[in-house]
Amino acid sequence: MKTLDQWFEEYAVSHQNPRNKAIHYICVPAIFFSIVGLLMSIPSDFLNNLFHLNQPIIENWAAIVLIFVLLFYIRLSVAMAIKIAIFSVLCLAFNYYIGLLVPLWAFSIGVFVLAWIGQFYGHNIEGKKPSFLKDIQFLMIGPAWVVQNLFSKK
Repeated sequence: MKTLDQWFEEYAVSHQNPRNKAIHYICVPAIFFSIVGLLMSIPSDFLNNLFHLNQPIIENWAAIVLIFVLLFYIRLSVAMAIKIAIFSVLCLAFNYYIGLLVPLWAFSIGVFVLAWIGQFYGHNIEGKKPSFLKDIQFLMIGPAWVVQNLFSKK
């Protein structure tokens, strides 16, 4: 199993260009945020309808998925898992309030699409393919890499 530093070293290979890095600092958190919003948009009675149950099993799909996401980060670094947990709670809270103003699913899809366009534009500038095309786990490393680069003391 790779360490978090080994993941970061490999991820950094295709993230050297300052413009691509700046785009990633915006787009990676936006993608994470939009996925939380999309998960929060799944109706709580989804499983009820599927299995003909009387009570909702899951009230907030995003919270359930984020628990598994945090388990991934805990394997690599407890400190990073705490940082991602804080970001996750902020995503849950902001998405909740956005959902009071506009349809959350529509807002989240818009953010998701725009952020991915930005990501691919950044990799076009970089001249290298996105890391997740090599290993899907890089989709989880991206948010940690952003946190590490933006909030670590250098």
